[in-house]
Amino acid sequence: MDIEAERDLRLLEAVEQNSRITQRGLATKLGIALGLTNIYLKRLARKGYIKCVNVQSNRLTYLITPRGIAEKARLTYEFIDYSLHLYGEVRRHMRTMLGERATAGCRVAIYGRGEAAELAFLSLMENRLDPIAIFDDEGGHEFLGLAVRPLAEHGDVPYDLMVVATLDGSGQHWTRLINAGVPPGKLFPLRQMPAAARRAAAAVRNGANGGQR
Repeated sequence: MDIEAERDLRLLEAVEQNSRITQRGLATKLGIALGLTNIYLKRLARKGYIKCVNVQSNRLTYLITPRGIAEKARLTYEFIDYSLHLYGEVRRHMRTMLGERATAGCRVAIYGRGEAAELAFLSLMENRLDPIAIFDDEGGHEFLGLAVRPLAEHGDVPYDLMVVATLDGSGQHWTRLINAGVPPGKLFPLRQMPAAARRAAAAVRNGANGGQR
C-alpha cells in the first residue's frame, strides 16, 4: 500500500467517525500540512467518496458517501493484506540478520515509536530479545510501557544494535542517526535496506570518515 492510499484510508475513516471534524483537525490527525489536507479532501470529493456540505457560512461538514464506504472497505482489506505481508517480511529479515546475536545476549535499542517500531518490538520479542531503550528525536513519550528517550541520550545507553524502525526508504533517518553520532556499524535496518538508503548512509559515513582524517 502506497502512502497516497494509506492517507485516503485514514481520511475516510476520520470523516466517517466524525463528520464535524475540521480540515485543521484532519491535518493534525494525519500529521500533514493543512494545504495538503485540503488537496486530499478535494480529490476524494471529485471521486465521489465524500461530500462537502455548508452548515454555516464559514464551516464545512464532510460526509462519507456509499461509494466512499465501499472504497474504505477495499482500502482496509488492502491495508490488512499489506500489513500481514510486511510483518512476515520483517520477521524473516530480523530472524536471518540477528542470527546468533539473539542467543548471545545482544543489547538492542529501537529508534522510532510508530507502527514500524511495533513491528520491531514484536520481532525482537520473537527472537527472545527485550529492547533496552526506545529512542526518538525528542523523547518525552511512552511506547508500549517504556519511556522514550531523546536521541541525544543514545550515548548513555550501552546498546550493541539500534533497530531503525522506519519503512521510509529514502535514507533520511540513517543520515540523521549517523549525524547524531550513532556508529554506522550499530545501525540495524528493520527490513532489507533499500539501495537509496544504502547510498545515503554510505555518503554520510564516508563524509564523517573524511572529516576525521
